[in-house]
Amino acid sequence: MTTPAVGAGIRNKLAVVRENVALAAERSGRDARDVRVLVASKYYAPEQVGALAGAGVNLVGENRAEDLVEKQERFGELFEWHFIGHVQRRKAKIVAPRVDLIHSVDSVGLITELEKRAPEDGVEVLLQVNVSGEESKYGVSEGGVEELLEAAAATEGRVRARGFMTLAPLVEEAEQVRYVFAKLRSIRDRLRGSWSPHFDLSELSMGMSSDYEVAVE
Repeated sequence: MTTPAVGAGIRNKLAVVRENVALAAERSGRDARDVRVLVASKYYAPEQVGALAGAGVNLVGENRAEDLVEKQERFGELFEWHFIGHVQRRKAKIVAPRVDLIHSVDSVGLITELEKRAPEDGVEVLLQVNVSGEESKYGVSEGGVEELLEAAAATEGRVRARGFMTLAPLVEEAEQVRYVFAKLRSIRDRLRGSWSPHFDLSELSMGMSSDYEVAVE
C-alpha cells in the first residue's frame, strides 16, 4: 500500500476511534480528553510510519526493540514513543533511553535492569498485571503488584511507576472482558492512596481495537 493510501486509511480509522472514545466517555461520565489513543506501529513498515503523523497520530507504541530503533531514527521527532511489547532484560539498554513510557514491566529483575539502563532523568513505566490469569500472557497477579512497586520505589526515582497495564482475553463480545478492565481500575484505586508519596499511579493502559470502548467506560 502506498504511503498516501496508508495516511488516508489511518486518518479515517482514527476519526472513528476518537468518536467512539468520546461516546464511551460520555456514557461513563468521563472527559474524553483524559483518554489517549495509542497506535501500534508494528503494523506499519518503516517507510509507512511517517504517514501516521500526517494522519494526526502523535502517540505510537512499538513492540520490538530493533524496530523501535529503526523507526525512531527516521521519525523520532514526529511522535511520542512508548514501548508496548515484552521487554527482555538484555534489551532494556536499548529501550529505556528511547521511550517516554514502557507499558510492560512485570518483574523485579526487569526493574533492576531498567534502573541500570535508564537515562539520567530516569524512566517511567506501567506495571503489567495479568488480571485474567491466562498462562499465555505476561504480567504479575494482583498479589504481586506491591512487590513491583516496592522495587521501583527502591530505585529512588530511576524507575517511576505511572500506573498499570493489562491485556484482556480475546473474546467474541467485548462485554465479556469488562471485568478485566474494572478489576485493573480497582487495583489502581486501592493502591493509589498508600503509594502516593512515591508514585501518582494515574495511568491505565488497557483496551485494544476490539474492546477499547468498554475499557474507556
